Amino acid sequence: MTATLSPYQDYDAYTPADYAVWKTLTERQLEVLEKYACEEYNACVRALHPVISPTHPPRFENLNEQLKAAHGWSIKVVPGFLPVDEFFGLLSTKRFCSSTWLRGEDQLDYLEEPDMFHDIFGHIPLYLNADYASFAQKLGALGVKYHANEEKVTQLQRLYWFTIEFGVIRQADGLKVYGAGICSSYSEVLHVFNDSKVEIVDFDLDAVLAQDFVISEVQNKYFAINDFSELWAVVDKLAVRWSE
Repeated sequence: MTATLSPYQDYDAYTPADYAVWKTLTERQLEVLEKYACEEYNACVRALHPVISPTHPPRFENLNEQLKAAHGWSIKVVPGFLPVDEFFGLLSTKRFCSSTWLRGEDQLDYLEEPDMFHDIFGHIPLYLNADYASFAQKLGALGVKYHANEEKVTQLQRLYWFTIEFGVIRQADGLKVYGAGICSSYSEVLHVFNDSKVEIVDFDLDAVLAQDFVISEVQNKYFAINDFSELWAVVDKLAVRWSE
């Protein structure tokens, strides 16, 4: 499928090629993430079955039923990247934006712009987790409150990047991943655990806020939390700091 400006998901437009790509991507990720994703992410994926499964692209209306029942979230269809103020505005009202188009067979491992697989398979499952969902909403609310402050917006983007997109967590059985940019990418998962250049450091708010990133380059530094409750506590800490 090509990117669409439609404000809804035209499910009938998905082609056999789309089904095949979704199946390939989903089966591959489910297998690798069973070992490398955190227990919370895997539990959420299981809870969303069969809406999210290899057999078919997910219907957003069915996902919304489960998301709303859990913590009041829903999916907002968008054509592509949004201005940062609009994006934070959606998060603040418990809406996560997603495209409806799916990559082609020749783009299984790299995309310049996130597609539905990244948005849905990578991001959506953890919105069933209370701590994670609270963190995302509070982060969005801070983005709305300080939208006119360029420095603070940049820091919030860094916080988002090193948690929601590329977050890792230490659990009883070792390091695990939870960030959507990792969970939706087979090569990124393997990179985290097998590349000698990768640096895993303890999550530190000030270090994260100061850490630049380049969206088009593979990550080599990741900040590890120990529990999801740390995330919303971090946002609360930041809110207090900025209000003083």
